[in-house]
Amino acid sequence: AIMGLTTSRMESAAVMPPMTNADDAADDAAAEAAANAAKTGDGPRTGRVDYGDLPCPVKYEEMQREVMMSLKADLFEGARFDYNKQLNQKFFLSHGFFLGNVEVPAQGQIVKLPTSTYEFGANVVDQDYMLVGRILTDGRVSGRVKYDLSDWLSLKLQSTKEPGFSQVMFDADFKGLDYQAQLKYGSGKFYGVNYLQSVTPTLSLGGEGFYLGTQGKSGVGFAARYADDKTVATGQIATTGLLSLTYCTKVSEKAMLASDFLWNWNQRSAQASVGYDYILRQCRIRGRIDNHGVVSTYLEERLNVGLNLILSAEVDHFNKNHKFGFGMTVGE
Repeated sequence: AIMGLTTSRMESAAVMPPMTNADDAADDAAAEAAANAAKTGDGPRTGRVDYGDLPCPVKYEEMQREVMMSLKADLFEGARFDYNKQLNQKFFLSHGFFLGNVEVPAQGQIVKLPTSTYEFGANVVDQDYMLVGRILTDGRVSGRVKYDLSDWLSLKLQSTKEPGFSQVMFDADFKGLDYQAQLKYGSGKFYGVNYLQSVTPTLSLGGEGFYLGTQGKSGVGFAARYADDKTVATGQIATTGLLSLTYCTKVSEKAMLASDFLWNWNQRSAQASVGYDYILRQCRIRGRIDNHGVVSTYLEERLNVGLNLILSAEVDHFNKNHKFGFGMTVGE
């Protein structure tokens, strides 16, 4: 699912439509990590803490990026083929074909209906700006523009439109030496703000707030993130009734273990999962199992330069719902 925008879990609890873009978030996270590594160096510092020279933390909405990349693989059911063509150093096109099923709940059961889509994408990437556009045959359209005005200020505009729904979100990101802040404004009279501050070389504390004018809802949240060479742990709590905890650790240079826990006080429900992320020379395999007994595995294998094989599997014995997918990716 390439369509959509990005919000935090607290904002999503305000009965807002889901707006998650895993690919975009992963790209932003990788770019941000490289920039932070160049500026602050890898790993925590030892000895006496110099509070005037703390590292810059990750963005507030990317606090859980390590766990998300390990546990939230892009599972699918059916067949998928993606082709990426780079026309020059700044401009490339993408084509995506999908043949699978869409799940429709009916009288307590899950009915699967066959579906097929084609997606066309155009991307322009420069040192200071990025333009991304997607259009699908089922009527969905999305676009994203990001421009870096300076080393400490960047602007981002995201929009998505699909049958019966449309949304626009504007972000202003501020990056300091030891903090990151963000202002948000979106359709539906949505206002948001978040802030994350490094308090030690390994610990960051922050908070967020939002107001959704069309629904008259608001919320405030607080968060903490601990990160060293091997371990990343996060905790978030919000007035919307959400409590989120994540933990991941490197057990070797190639293997990582991760877990997450989400408690919704208003719905009296909880979700938890544990998983692994194993990276070999030619492939990457991710797997997880949650508290409902759902087991999933996602394999990406490089067969040759510019040719990748994708295998996806999700087995839910309790609901007798099994999903298997096969995919190929051509181009870098």
